[in-house]
Amino acid sequence: MDQRHLQRIKIVQNLFAFSYSSKNNLPHPVEAKTPKIIGKLEKIDEFIKKYAPRYPLDNIAKTDLSILRLSIYELIFEHKNPKKVVINEAVDLAKELSGEKSYAFINAVLGKLMDQLKI
Repeated sequence: MDQRHLQRIKIVQNLFAFSYSSKNNLPHPVEAKTPKIIGKLEKIDEFIKKYAPRYPLDNIAKTDLSILRLSIYELIFEHKNPKKVVINEAVDLAKELSGEKSYAFINAVLGKLMDQLKI
């Protein structure tokens, strides 16, 4: 499996754990991108609220929320990968780690974000 994909899985696991506890209980504490994402959570969550208005953050599955947070961070703040790659990876992560229809929700939110911000 691709190392970048495995790295993203670790980040999603960290963000999932963080949503239940704190930075002290992360399964992959040495992973470097997670603290950067956590530092931007307030701004990232505003994007999620704006582009998924029918779904309060508390009602979004924690795995889906973690995937969205990672993807929005990569799209808005990091700019290392092409946007289509980021979205495709988010959809793949959702298919692998989340519920049956989660990939469609994640794809829709990220698609709206790209359309509105002209990313």
